[in-house]
Amino acid sequence: MKNIFRIMIAATVLAGCSVSKPHYESVDDYPVKSGSVQEVKYSPTATRFSLWSPNADSVRLSIYASAEAVEPECTQWLKRQKDGSWQGTMRGDMQGKYYSFRVWDPRMQYEPEETPGIFATAVGVNGRRGAIIDMRSTDPEWWSNDCRPAMDKVADAIIYELHHRDYSIDPSSGVQHRGKFLALTEHGTVSPEGLATGIDHLKQLGVTHVQILPSYDYGSIDETRLHDNRYNWGYDPINYNVPEGSYSTDPYDPTSRIREFKQMVQALHKAGIRVILDVVYNHTYDVAHSNFTQTVPRYFYRTREDGSLGNASGCGNETASERPMMQQFMLESVRWWVEEYHIDGFRFDLMAIHDISTMNAIRAMLDEIDPTILLYGEGWAAETPQLEEALRPIKANIAAMPGIGAFSDELRDALRGPFYDDHQGAFLAGLPGHEQSIRFGIVGAIEHPQVDMTKVNYSNRPWALQPTQLISYVSCHDDMMLTDRLRASVKPADSKKSVIGDDELMRLDMLAQTVVLTSQGLPFLWNGEELMRDKKGVHNSYCSPDSINAIDWHLKARNQRLCDYYAGLIALRKAHPAFRLGDAELVREHLEFIDSADGVVAFCLKDHAGGDAWRNIVVIANANRESVKVSLPDDESYTAVVANGQVNTDGLYKCEKTAVVAAQSAMILHN
Repeated sequence: MKNIFRIMIAATVLAGCSVSKPHYESVDDYPVKSGSVQEVKYSPTATRFSLWSPNADSVRLSIYASAEAVEPECTQWLKRQKDGSWQGTMRGDMQGKYYSFRVWDPRMQYEPEETPGIFATAVGVNGRRGAIIDMRSTDPEWWSNDCRPAMDKVADAIIYELHHRDYSIDPSSGVQHRGKFLALTEHGTVSPEGLATGIDHLKQLGVTHVQILPSYDYGSIDETRLHDNRYNWGYDPINYNVPEGSYSTDPYDPTSRIREFKQMVQALHKAGIRVILDVVYNHTYDVAHSNFTQTVPRYFYRTREDGSLGNASGCGNETASERPMMQQFMLESVRWWVEEYHIDGFRFDLMAIHDISTMNAIRAMLDEIDPTILLYGEGWAAETPQLEEALRPIKANIAAMPGIGAFSDELRDALRGPFYDDHQGAFLAGLPGHEQSIRFGIVGAIEHPQVDMTKVNYSNRPWALQPTQLISYVSCHDDMMLTDRLRASVKPADSKKSVIGDDELMRLDMLAQTVVLTSQGLPFLWNGEELMRDKKGVHNSYCSPDSINAIDWHLKARNQRLCDYYAGLIALRKAHPAFRLGDAELVREHLEFIDSADGVVAFCLKDHAGGDAWRNIVVIANANRESVKVSLPDDESYTAVVANGQVNTDGLYKCEKTAVVAAQSAMILHN
């Protein structure tokens, strides 16, 4: 087969090259493409193509009438340029046509296949061929007037993570476009009990940002067989710059997925909610068939010394962000989502696989557009990346990346127990020894004189320059639901019972989220926790069926008290700048921990912190199964605004010098 390819190359090399092919000792010697990485530029009179593939012997462009057509309408051999790209032009109006490239490269270890290139912006069903469209034809009405909701500072963010299918696929959601982008455009949707669902539920909660799980074109769902009702989180990228077709109403129409994604963003913006995209630049769905391999073999991936692929993602490969064209690809991709889709933030999956320089370059680019666009990620990898530690954006190096945040597993695991053992509890289970780790999370991973770093889990020194670099959370998609975890790790007080009861479960849920929502980091909530949702104990539900993942909206009526508590805490945080100081010096100046017993964490935000109307605010978290007494600062009278699972900013009752905090609950007071 390879001999046939060489004959084809020899026959076309004269027709397909205007510049002679240089010799490259390694992929690190490849030239950097001048101008944009994007490969298709449409106009009604001509469509120009430019594919970067510096070591190729030849590149053929094929034009098809449909995404599924067997034979092309026409083909063209592209011409080599000095910057390593191959270029060509198709005359006439090509809108509605489909295209693919085929690259012959001597470094190719696999049979050359059709590829839409690395930067397709529109694709046909299942993303194997690119589509030629006028992007302006995909804009919803008034799209040019869409703008991100106002936000004074990054510290004001309250993030709510959701999966499109989880959130709306169950009939109890009352949504027409169940499991689709358009589900988040529908207003007036209610549960069977008449309670708000969908976008109206998000407005009721009061969150400022929705973080959507991967929504680009991914590989594990066959878009031609949606009736199979297959499920996946989507951490298997194919085309990074096109919305996923299975979330659209018609994956065969290249414009449908684009327009409906924009309609979703537009609707959320009108509701006052910003949109964060979960991006997975660290690996591809596979290697042999990936657009990276089929365009520039071996360039976009890291390898070990023996030539085998690195596997820091745990998915069989890891990308090489430190290489100039991969960095340029990531920069342009992020900019594309901001400018074309009006995205307001990015969550980087396994961010520690990338390099610090690339992450800082992305932050600098976003600052030029809008400094309030969020940028954060996981400060770890599945395995050790093929890049020296000093260059990696791990948690320990976050201080080298101002304006970029990371998830705090210190706080998460101190609250509920370690990721590696679902049955081991921590603070919420009433186990002592986790208080300093919780303090570390509350101050936002910054240096603070009252945090003993020798007693903090996972980190032996502060890793954040500013508290907003810490993402404060107790659960997310990538683990058990909080309710499942508590059932598995908290032993019931009654030895005759196998699991804790719903009342205790709700108390601990409230306690956990009180810590999250009063911390100085950016609070992060996982969809359905406010409804006491579970996943029947499944730890990793990435491909579990709807029976495991779908939200049952009947839960809202059953657990309305919990939902109201979340909304009350969010409103309290929004109303009081003391909870979101956003500056390390202000946190050290105004946040003072109060000495307390094992199983209790208490602190005071003092002296009108952040210009707050309340002089002193005291927060007490008690994980013990009995009430505790805590002496209040200055022996003064305080008003309780959060206690016994209730939130009332007008005041619940007065406390004189001492607060009595009920078992497994939190209290917030002010004077």
